[in-house]
Amino acid sequence: MEPSIPFVILMGVGIVFIGLICIILLSMAMSAICRSMGDQTPAPPTGAAAPAAPAAQSDAIPNRQAMIAAIAVAIAEELGTDPSGIRILSVKKL
Repeated sequence: MEPSIPFVILMGVGIVFIGLICIILLSMAMSAICRSMGDQTPAPPTGAAAPAAPAAQSDAIPNRQAMIAAIAVAIAEELGTDPSGIRILSVKKL
């Protein structure tokens, strides 16, 4: 005896939805576990000194012209143009 086509379709759709529901439940459980673990951060000690300020970095960029030339060539390569047609007006450190 061969199963009917509607039965096969309903079983397939049912199994897919059961799988999706399982994935949703697992992701909700993992989210709850991660949230409960994230709240366990230790409090900083009250007598701790303030962290030292980072060392001052110089604003001068060594080999600035070479760096600008490399940037222009990379941009030209990406755009498929000639690097001599690209003008970089300013470079700011992020």
